[in-house]
Amino acid sequence: MSNATNMSLRELSDRLNQVTGSGDQGVVVNHLTSDSREVRQGSVFFAVRGRDHDGHRFIDDAWEAGAVAVVAEVAPAAEEIRPWLHVPDTRVALARLAGLWFGDPARNLELVGITGTNGKTTTAYLVHSLCQAAQKRCGLIGTVTVDDGLGQRPAVHTTPGPLELESMLADMRDHGCRAVAMEVSSHALDQARVAGLPFKVAVFTNLTQDHLDYHGSMEAYFDAKQKLFEMTAEDRDARLVIPTDDTWGRRLASRFENHPGLVTYGMGVRNQFRVGTPRFDFDGTRFELEALGRSFLVRLPLIGRFNVYNAAAALAVAHGLDLNFREAIGNLANAPQVPGRLELMGAQLPFRVFVDYAHTPDALENVLSALRALQPGRLITVFGCGGDRDRVKRPLMGAAVARHSHISIVTSDNPRSEDPEVIISDVVRGMRGHRHLTVTDRREAIYLAIQHAEPRDVILIAGKGHETYQEINGVKHEFDDREIVRRALRDFDYTA
Repeated sequence: MSNATNMSLRELSDRLNQVTGSGDQGVVVNHLTSDSREVRQGSVFFAVRGRDHDGHRFIDDAWEAGAVAVVAEVAPAAEEIRPWLHVPDTRVALARLAGLWFGDPARNLELVGITGTNGKTTTAYLVHSLCQAAQKRCGLIGTVTVDDGLGQRPAVHTTPGPLELESMLADMRDHGCRAVAMEVSSHALDQARVAGLPFKVAVFTNLTQDHLDYHGSMEAYFDAKQKLFEMTAEDRDARLVIPTDDTWGRRLASRFENHPGLVTYGMGVRNQFRVGTPRFDFDGTRFELEALGRSFLVRLPLIGRFNVYNAAAALAVAHGLDLNFREAIGNLANAPQVPGRLELMGAQLPFRVFVDYAHTPDALENVLSALRALQPGRLITVFGCGGDRDRVKRPLMGAAVARHSHISIVTSDNPRSEDPEVIISDVVRGMRGHRHLTVTDRREAIYLAIQHAEPRDVILIAGKGHETYQEINGVKHEFDDREIVRRALRDFDYTA
């Protein structure tokens, strides 16, 4: 990682509020890591407790590899004379020291943190697009793409670990960015990856069933999301952008109702950014927006009621970043298509094919409702569920597809270590006699849908979106729904 510089252990420990140091605090540090395999001469090793591994078990390995100090949640043994920092939470310590290590780049950036089950990626893309159109160079960190101000590259994690994240922010600062649109996952919040970051705007999109294999309950999932707003609300000048059309959003808004920067959005009459009368067609969406004491007509080249919410949130962020609001509304009409988010594959076809990342019951419900609103001849859905994840949502996803689709093809997603046939069986239980096919091979399922498409049909390929792999038995095989669609269209003599 670039941008970092050497400093003493004492300089690092001075940044922490609760720390007990022992050993030589003047030792020079040239590297920070929480992975004992990455330790080298001059490293500080952070012993992090994870779900599967406890970094405290690898402290001896770190010493042997050349670590000059250890940061841990346990005190050193009485006979230990080597440099040691004893802290209450190693994850928080790592996040705070990562910022110091890279020169606190966030101090020179207006950070926008976006969290929620669905809509994070699209909202981040819209915020990024609005900033760029206003000549405010903006970084982007999210599920699909990282834009460091000079170029874009595929993302590896929705929200990276603190060292990688601070390195990215330092690059963005050095490349002239003034703002950053960042997706903030519940895992990242639970694991304190963004602890200490001074967000100027925090956005909540929604909360629906997902990641219960990690969080255990919807309450715990909500509590993780709420952490972004708790940390942002410490700044009375920050903005908290929250929808109030559902229970979770109202709960969150009520929690911060006395914060001067609370901005609510949605279709309810009391929202500060109130949207209404959305109209959809294959070219996009139009809706009315009442905000800042005025009424506006908003045009968006994306379809779906959920994208109306995403657009309203992005406009609330634009106002929070002091962009010209009327210009922002005009620029929204030229927003880019988001990779794998209801991405239209080839416009000059007798039918339409969309690829979308929807992999939760609510996301499927929203996407399918949006496509049914276009009044297709038939709605054909190809979808599956991931393995080694929340099994409860599988029949719920099957039920959502059954409610809206004329024809469904249930196939593999990322089966991971599970038997694809077992996953498919779990999904089908929720379809209750709905007309469907089961085709385990995902490529074959996509080809089958396109082969039998008729004029005015709409095909939805759901679940993987922007992903370029399929994970089977621990191996990631090259697989991109969008590329498979393009090949199928060529093989059947269509132009994509």
